[in-house]
Order: sequence, then C-alpha cells, then structure tokens
Amino acid sequence: MAEAQRKNPRILVVTPEVTYLPDRMGSFSHYLTAKAGGLADVSAALISALFEEGADVHVALPNYRAIFQDRLAPLLRKEWRRIERKMPDDRIHLAEDRAFFYLNRVYSGSGNENTKLSLAFQREVINNIVPRVQPDLIHCNDWMTGLIPAMAREAGIPCLFTVHNIHTVKSTLAHIEDRGIDAAYFWQNLFYENMAYSYESVRDNNPVDFLVSGVFAAHFVNTVSPTFLREIVEGRHSFVEEPLRRELSNKWYAGCATGILNAPDPSFNPVRDNILAARYGPDDHLEGKRRNKRELQRRLGLIEDDQAPIFFWPSRLDPVQKGCQLLADILYSVISTWWHQNLQVVFVANGDYQGHFRNIVGFHGFHRRVAICDFDVNLEHLAYGASDFVLMPSLFEPCGLPQMIGAIYGALPVVHDTGGLHDTVVHLDVENDRGNGFLFENYDATGLFWAIEQAMHFFNRSPEEKHAQLTRIMKEALATFNHAVTARKYIELYEKMLERPLIK
Repeated sequence: MAEAQRKNPRILVVTPEVTYLPDRMGSFSHYLTAKAGGLADVSAALISALFEEGADVHVALPNYRAIFQDRLAPLLRKEWRRIERKMPDDRIHLAEDRAFFYLNRVYSGSGNENTKLSLAFQREVINNIVPRVQPDLIHCNDWMTGLIPAMAREAGIPCLFTVHNIHTVKSTLAHIEDRGIDAAYFWQNLFYENMAYSYESVRDNNPVDFLVSGVFAAHFVNTVSPTFLREIVEGRHSFVEEPLRRELSNKWYAGCATGILNAPDPSFNPVRDNILAARYGPDDHLEGKRRNKRELQRRLGLIEDDQAPIFFWPSRLDPVQKGCQLLADILYSVISTWWHQNLQVVFVANGDYQGHFRNIVGFHGFHRRVAICDFDVNLEHLAYGASDFVLMPSLFEPCGLPQMIGAIYGALPVVHDTGGLHDTVVHLDVENDRGNGFLFENYDATGLFWAIEQAMHFFNRSPEEKHAQLTRIMKEALATFNHAVTARKYIELYEKMLERPLIK
C-alpha cells in the first residue's frame, strides 16, 4: 500500500517468543504461543495493546510448528498446513525453516544451535517478511534479532531495539551469508569483535556480535529499566561487557536510549485470581489475606497463626544476582528476633541455594517457621496472597516483576536499591502517606536486616494505619504496574521516532 494511502504507520514487531496474540490478528492466532521467559509476556502485552488501540501492527515470529501444534485439539492438528496459509488480512507472519519446525522449546541448550535458529529467523524476516509487510518502523527484541537493525538502517526504516537480557552470540559474515542473509548489503552497520576496515578483511575471521550490533545499528534503543540503563552507562556492573556498555553509552549521550519498565502478567490480580483461597481487592484485603495466610500455613506445615508476619522469597535462589546469601547470613537472627510473633519465611523458588537453607532450617529446628518449596505456579500465587512482605535483595535487577506483583497483592517489597527495584519501590513514609516498600542501599546482610526491621516496624503499627496504607499501595500498584501503561510508553517512543501519531 502506498505511504499516502495508509491511515496509520505500520509497525512490525520482531520477537522470538510471545505468550498470546489477539484472536482477531489472524487465523488461529491464539494457538501461536511460544515462551521461554519474560520477553514473551512483554511482546504479547505490547502487541495486544497496540492492536486494541487500532494500530497497524504486524508480528514476525518463528514457526515453532511442533510447539504450536501441541496447543491444537487433535482434530485440528491435521489442518495445520491449511491454517498456516495466510489470509490476506493476517497480521502474523511466521518465519519458515526446518530449524524450528520440530523444536519443543524456544531456545536450544547448544550455543551453536541457537545461532543457527537466530540466523534462520532473521533470514526469513529480512528476505521475505519485511518486503511483504513494508513496515514504517521495525521493533526488534534481543540478540535473536540483532542483525535486522543493520538492514533497517541501510534500507532507511526506523528501528527500535529492545535489550531484555545481556546474552549474545557471535558469528562471522561468511557464516551469516552461508545461511542465506545478504550481509554484504549492510555489513558496515554491524559491530565486529575487532576494527572493520573493509568487507573483505572482516568476512572470514572477524566475528559479528549480534546483541551489540542491534544496539549499534538501531535508531533508538531501550532497556527494561531506566535505572539499570543508567547503571550500565556509568559502568557499575562488571558483568556487562565493555562493547555493550560503550554502545549503550553512545546511544544514551546521543539522546537515543531510554528505559521502559515491563509489567506483570494480568493474571496477577487478587481481585480475579482463582488460585487464591480467597479473592480480595484493595478495600477488603484484610479478610482476604487472612484466609490465604491460613491456607498457606496449613498447606506448608507452618504455625497456623493469621497474625504471624510472612516474608515471601519469589525469585530463583541465585547468589550471583538475587542476594540469597544475604538472607542466609541473617536467617537465624530474623527468626529469633521476632520469635514471639511467629515470623515465617516462605521460599517458592528453585536453585542450588535451596540446600543451604534446608541445612539452616534443619540445624535450628525451624521447620514450622520456614518453608522451602520448588517453584510452583499455584503456590506462587497463593504465597503472594498470603504474605505481608516480598524479599528481593538483588545485587542488580534489569527490571524485576515480583516487587510489582507483591504491591498489587498487598505484600510490600523489601529490596536492595538498584535497577528496576529503584524504579518501582519507594521507601514507605506513613506520616506523609507515600511509598510502597522498604529499600536498603548497602548491599550486605546488615543492610537487609535493617530493611526487614523497617518492615516489621510497619507491621506492628495500628490496624487502622496498616489498612489505610495497604489500600493506597494496592490501588496505586494496580494503576501503575500494568501492560496498558507499558504499551503507552512504547507508543510514545514509536511516535517520537516516526515524528507523527501512531493512531489517527
């Protein structure tokens, strides 16, 4: 369609994974679900919000044929080839390649296989989907799409590149071209391991960094937390490799980088959460949380006391990022300090540190006060509904969702002041009626214990004060931490890049 004839600018969202798509976007769109992590949820929320607002949005997704067919009823599976034939008005464009036809998960355990998957996906997007869709703007996500911004820049198509994770892969131009991508067309827009002087000098032995290429070539870049982006630019995280830090810094100082927070899945809402023992909202949370607390305690064999404070650990037990070793250092002190109040800690998380906590519990006989459980979706929802506080003492946090979910459920976050936690948690100030959790600045066990003390000071306030604050916090969280807010920020960014409204 000619540019002048279009009502709205056309957006092509390129993502390797998505949780759900609106039914009206195309044939059997609700069966096209492939998820490995949070990127799938963010992609689904953005695409759905854009579509519902009337935007001309299209989606490029690998054709995970085996994954998609598993979601079809048996009678429909034999119709899959017919389903795949696009109707003229379909907005979902499946990249076709045998590389992902028979996968049972989005990513492989092999780095070489993931590179192959990425190149197959990007080849189809570059060679077939972009020419067919003719987008006015391309939105790429993570390293799996990192070469597409280079093509977009050469073609003069504005491109947004979103960094969800800092994982990357590398490959030579020769290998990229052998997979069917005409990299010679845009080689100058890629980022190489070493300085690139000419196409011939780089083709065979100067690897291309997929993630950094996406940042380098895109017209605009965003991370999933404003503060985490600033921390990278300031060099506060040693695990971020220098090329990525440098290119993000270049975009930052050029005014072409920002942070847009993710939002929790809409299923996390105590008003309509059927997993809970009792549903509740901001105004009637007191009775709802009491009933959920009793159910959680009964199910986990904890002391059944609806006046006992419960601290919930929802993140994987990873001592590199999540700070579980800080809690291990003070767990005895925390339990013993508030022994008379039956303080309880509930873990619903996998990780090697589970054994460490089990040893502490066994040594001190804390079995009725500390529960350590493998991750389970139903137990996770119930724990949010039952808990008073959520523990997230992360060393770094690109975004984080549990602190947002906790506030929605009236379980106040206790967090280290970093990254996305800084962006979403304000230290509670009851007297001035502001804040939604408890932050500590010094990353050590003493800092975490201080924050837990602050949480307990709040817990021991009068019921009237607590009820008023939790009602306010839950209402604010529901209004702030949702996909509509996130999608609106992306729409504003699209409009800034296009220099015109997205929807007329």
